[in-house]
Amino acid sequence: MAPVSHTVFSAVPIVGRDEELARLTGMLARARSGQARAVLVAGDAGVGKTRLLDEIAGRAARAGMTVLTGHCVDLGDVGLPYLPFTEMLGALAADERFAPVLAAHPAAERLLGTGADARAAGETGTAGAAGDGDPRSGGGRLRLFEGVAALLAELSARTPLLLVLEDLHWADQSSRDLLRFLLSRGILHRSAGGAPAHRLAVVASYRADDLHRRHPLRPLLAELVRLPSVERLELRPMPDAEVATLVRALRDGPLPETTVRRIVERAEGNAFYAEELLAATGTGDGGVPSGLADVLLIRFEQLSDTAQQVLRTAAVAGRRVGHETLREAVGLPDDALEEALREAVGRQLLLPGHDDTYTFRHALAREAVYADLLPGERSRLHGAFARLLGARGHTAETAAERAHHYRESHDLPEALTASLEAADHARRVGAPAEELRHLEAALELWSVVDPTARPSGEGVEQIALTLRASAAAAHAGEAHRAVSLTRSALAGIGQDADSELAARVRYTHAGNLIGIDSLRAAMAYSSEALELIPADPPSPTWLWAAATHVLVARTMGDTRTAMAVARRALPLAERLGVDDARADLIISVAAMDGGRRGPEGRERLGTARELARAAGNTAVEMRALFNLAIGCFESGDLEESLPWVAEGLDRARRAGLLSSTYPLEMRYLQLLVLYTLGRWDECLRSAETGAAVLPPAGGYTVGPALYVRLARGEIEAVEEAAGLLLQGPYDWMAQLIAGIALTDAAVHRGDAEAAVTRMRTAVESLTDESGTPNAALRLAALALSAISDRATALRLAGDTAGVERWTRTAAELVELARTTAVHGEEDVPQGPEGMAWLARAEADWVRTVTGPAPELWEKAVAAFDYGDAYERARCQVRWAEALLVAERREEAGARAREARATAARLGATVLLGQVDALIRRGRLADLPPAPAGTSSAEADPSPLTPREQDVLRLLALGRSNRQIGEALFISGKTASVHVSNILGKLGAASRTEAVAIAYQRGLISPERTAASD
Repeated sequence: MAPVSHTVFSAVPIVGRDEELARLTGMLARARSGQARAVLVAGDAGVGKTRLLDEIAGRAARAGMTVLTGHCVDLGDVGLPYLPFTEMLGALAADERFAPVLAAHPAAERLLGTGADARAAGETGTAGAAGDGDPRSGGGRLRLFEGVAALLAELSARTPLLLVLEDLHWADQSSRDLLRFLLSRGILHRSAGGAPAHRLAVVASYRADDLHRRHPLRPLLAELVRLPSVERLELRPMPDAEVATLVRALRDGPLPETTVRRIVERAEGNAFYAEELLAATGTGDGGVPSGLADVLLIRFEQLSDTAQQVLRTAAVAGRRVGHETLREAVGLPDDALEEALREAVGRQLLLPGHDDTYTFRHALAREAVYADLLPGERSRLHGAFARLLGARGHTAETAAERAHHYRESHDLPEALTASLEAADHARRVGAPAEELRHLEAALELWSVVDPTARPSGEGVEQIALTLRASAAAAHAGEAHRAVSLTRSALAGIGQDADSELAARVRYTHAGNLIGIDSLRAAMAYSSEALELIPADPPSPTWLWAAATHVLVARTMGDTRTAMAVARRALPLAERLGVDDARADLIISVAAMDGGRRGPEGRERLGTARELARAAGNTAVEMRALFNLAIGCFESGDLEESLPWVAEGLDRARRAGLLSSTYPLEMRYLQLLVLYTLGRWDECLRSAETGAAVLPPAGGYTVGPALYVRLARGEIEAVEEAAGLLLQGPYDWMAQLIAGIALTDAAVHRGDAEAAVTRMRTAVESLTDESGTPNAALRLAALALSAISDRATALRLAGDTAGVERWTRTAAELVELARTTAVHGEEDVPQGPEGMAWLARAEADWVRTVTGPAPELWEKAVAAFDYGDAYERARCQVRWAEALLVAERREEAGARAREARATAARLGATVLLGQVDALIRRGRLADLPPAPAGTSSAEADPSPLTPREQDVLRLLALGRSNRQIGEALFISGKTASVHVSNILGKLGAASRTEAVAIAYQRGLISPERTAASD
C-alpha cells in the first residue's frame, strides 16, 4: 500500500544527528516487524526537532510506512480538543483507500465531526449535560479512546504506521489524555495471546525550555517515560563543526570563514538561530535580526513587570551576573528580587549557577533584551555596574568589565584607565587578541580624553601604545592590522622625534610588512632604520634594526647584503649580551646557507632556541623551533620534524601565541607531514580540531587537509574552499595552497587547459621581489601531468597538430621546473621533495613528447621514497602503464598491485579508480578483488537496494552528489538521500569510510566499480 503523508519534507539539509537518526531508524525497523514503540523527542526551540522529525518521516515513507503527522498549536488557555489527532484522521479521510477502515470505526467520525453521533448532538443541542455517548462523559471518553486505539491497530495491520506529533508542550488536555491512553493501555501493547501488537511507531516532540515547573505536560512526561515501550531522546545543541557545515550548506555561494565563525559562535548550537543569523548576513546590522528578536522576546514579555526589570538589569551586566552584584544594581527588596528571579528561572530564561550566579540560557536572548532597553536606561545601568565594580577595588580581573561599563556610561577618562589595566592583564595571561582589543579601545579614547585626565607612567604615551598594539596584532594573527598600526605610528612621529624611537617604529613596520608579503616596502623601511642610528657605539636598537634588515634582505633573496649585515651584527650582539637579537641573527644565517638541513645547522638553531628562551623572547624561540622542524622536512627526515613541531606548538600554547606567524606555519607543517606520511585520517582530525581556533589569516594551515579531500574525490568542495582562501587581502601562503589545490583539481577533472591556467596564475601570484618560488616546481609538475594525459589521448586519435601544440606548452613548463630546481629560493639547492617533483616533471615531459618511459617513472617512484606515499603511488600507476606499453606485463601487475594497496590504505578513491581502470584495460591477472582480500564469493550479503549499489559504485569513483544524479538520471537531492542511506546502513561517518567498508565487505569490486566509469 502506498504511504500517505501530509508531512512537507524540509529542504534544509540534515547535518549531524547521526546518533539520534540511528536510534529513530532502529525504532522504525522494530515497528515494521511488529514491535510497537514510542519516542519522546525533547529539545530547546530551534535546536532542530522539526528537521529531525521530517528526516525520520521521510525515511519511514521511503521504507513503505504510512506517515501521519499532527501538530499542536499555541491557542492560549482555550485549545481545540484532540487537534493533532483530528489532523491525522483528516489526512486519512482525504484518501479514499482508507474509507473502509474509517467507516468501521465511528470514533474517527466523532473526532472529525462527521458521524451520526456528532450530527445528532448538533441537532438536539447537547451543549448542556454530557450524555453517555458524549466524548466529555467518562464512558464516552473511554469508548472514544478505545475506538481510536482500535482504528490505529487495524491501520497498522494493513500498513506499517508512523504517528508524528509535534509541539506537545502546546497540546490541549484532551490530546494529552488520549496520548496517555494510547501509550499506556492501547496501541503499544501485545494481545493476550502474545502475538505482535501492532506495526506502529509514535514520535512526539516538545520544547524542553518551555516546560516551567507547573507546566501541565510535566506530569504526563514523568508517567510516560516509565513505560517500557517509551523512551526519551534529548536533542542537544549541535557541535560547532556541525553548525558551520549547516551554515555553508544553506548558502549557495561561498561564505567568508570569519562570517561562518561569528554565526557559529552566536548560534550556540541552535540550528534556527544559525539560519536567522545567516539570513541577516550582509544587512550591516550586527545585532539580533528583528525576526529572531521577536521570537526571543516572546517569553520575556510573558514575565511580570518586576521580573522584566531584573532581566533588563542582568542583560546590562552581560551573559552572566553574580547575585550580589545584581541585587545592588537592581535595588529591589530581597523578597521581590527572589520572586522575580524564580519566575525568570522557571521560564528558563536564566539558569542558576553553583557560585551564586545567574546566566542567560542563550546569549542571543540576552542580546535581544539588551537591545530593547531605552538609551538613557542603558547608560544609567552601565554606570551603576561600573561604580559597583570600582567600589570593590580596581583588580586586574575586573578591568575589562569596568572599561566596558565606563565606556557605555560615557565616563571616558575612567574607561581609558580601565582599558589600559585590562590590556596589561591580557598580556600577563597570554591573550594577545584581547590585549589588542583593549589597546585599540585606549587609542580611540586617547584623543577625546583631556591630557590632564590621562594616566601617566612608563610606556603610556600614544606612539608606545601604538607599537605595543601592533605587536599584539601580530601575535594574534592580525598581520594587516599590525601594519596599519605601525603606519599610524609613523604618521604620528614628528620631525624632532627621538632617532631611536623613529628607528624602532621603522624596523617594527618593516617586520610587519614581511608578514603581508610587501617585501620592497619592508626593505626600504629597514634600510631607513639602520641609517637613523649609528652602529658605533652599538645599541640594542641598532642590533634589532640590523636583525630585521637581515631578515628582509634574506626574504627578498639579497643574501649578499643579508650575510654582510649579519656578520657585522653577530659579534656585537654577543658582546652586548642581547641574546634574543643574537638568536634571531643565527636563525637567519642558518636559513641562508642551507645549514638548517644538516646536523651542524640544527646545532646552531638549537643554540638560538636556548638563547631566545633564556632572554624570554618567545617569538624568536618560535622562529628557531619552526626552522628546526622545516629543516628536517626539507632534508627528508619527516618523522624527525614532528617532535619539533609539537614542542613549538606547546610552547606557543602556553605563551598564548598560537595565532602568531611561526606557530601558524608549524600548524601547516604538522598537517603537511601527516599528509606526506600517509596518515590522512590523523591529518583531517588535526585540521578539524585546529580550525576552530585559527585566526582569519590562518586559513591556509588546513591546506594539506584539502589535498586529502581532493584525493578522496571531494573536488567541488575543495575548489570552493580554495576559492575562499583567495578572498580578502593578499596572503602568500593562501595563494600557494589555493594554487596547488586548484591546479590538482583540474588534473583530476582531466582539464589540461584549466590546469595550465591555474598553474600560471598561481606562479605569477607567488613570484615577488625574491624571485620564482620553489612551489613553481610542484605546480609545473602537476600541470605537466594533465598535459601528458591530453597529448597521449591526441596521439591515439592521430591529432599530430594537437600533440605539437601541447608539446610546446610542456616544453615551457619543464624548463620552469628545471630552472627552479637548479636555482631555487635564495640559491639554496632543492631538497628531496623538490628533486622528486622534478623527476615526475621529467617523466611526464617525455610521456608528452614520445610516450611513457619506464625508466623515468621508476626514477620518479624512487625519488618519492623519502616519505610521500601518495605521490609515490601516483607515479607507480604511471610506471605500470609504461611497463604495459613495453609489454612487461608481470612487472606492470606488481606495480599496479602496490599502487592499489596504497590507494586503498589511504582511502584515495580517485587514484583507486584510476588503477582499477588500468587493471581492467591491461587485463592484469592475479590481483585481489578488494584491498582486504575479500573475494566476491565471500562478500557479505548486501544491505543496499539496487539503486543504492549504483550510487555506491559512483561514490567509489569520487563522484559528487550532482554527478551521481546526472549519471543515474535523478536529482542531486535524491542522490544525497541515497548517500545518507548508504552511510546509515554501513555504519560509516563519511563517504570515504563508506567506500572503504564496502571494499572490505566485498560489496563493490574493482571490476564492478570500473564498469561504472
